[in-house]
Amino acid sequence: MITCVIIEDEIPAQKIITNFLSKLPNVELVATFNAAIEANTFLNKQEVDIVFLDINLPDMSGLDFIKTVKNPPAVIMTTAYPDYAADSFELDTIVDYLVKPFSFDRFLKAVNKARSRIERIDYNQETKSETLFLNVDKTLHKIVVNDILYIESDRNYITVVTKNKKLSYIDSLKNWNEKLLQPEFIQIHKSYIINSKQVDKISGNEVYISGQRLPVGRTYKQDLLRLLKIT
Repeated sequence: MITCVIIEDEIPAQKIITNFLSKLPNVELVATFNAAIEANTFLNKQEVDIVFLDINLPDMSGLDFIKTVKNPPAVIMTTAYPDYAADSFELDTIVDYLVKPFSFDRFLKAVNKARSRIERIDYNQETKSETLFLNVDKTLHKIVVNDILYIESDRNYITVVTKNKKLSYIDSLKNWNEKLLQPEFIQIHKSYIINSKQVDKISGNEVYISGQRLPVGRTYKQDLLRLLKIT
């Protein structure tokens, strides 16, 4: 079952989307909101698969709003102004853009795009291993992904620091960003990726993990605070 939320301040548009959703099997509308603030509390507590999001909301723009949501779902933007389309696609979570008024066929195409994204993410989550084997000095070392505290880059070398070991070998942070699909892992500096669940405290532009003090780059700090739900 795919779950959906509508965030739309125009009642006629709400009714159209609700009607279209009722025609789709295995799709459930769980909530409808007129403003972003109401939806923000809901989405940060409950996960859904798709959000139908109007760009022009009374309290803030839809584009600004979706940036505040931790682990945002697939987003289908709706608006009467096509000029915003280019800006909206700069966010990876936005899968399509519906210009009002839109037909059921066009609506279905957008939902199918979102469904494909959801299935792809589910597949990656199912197939990714909870453990990894790292080839260090011709020896394969098994690590539990959730036990990783942080990953440090030093030129061409990576050091993976877990709760009970440190492993250094030739690799890059870019590769690790692709390996670590879990949302709790985040890059905080050009040289560090951390497991946000392992953060003990934050002081200024530094985080503390298991007694280690790690720097937070200015360009990464807001994303970190958002992930940790710090405002």
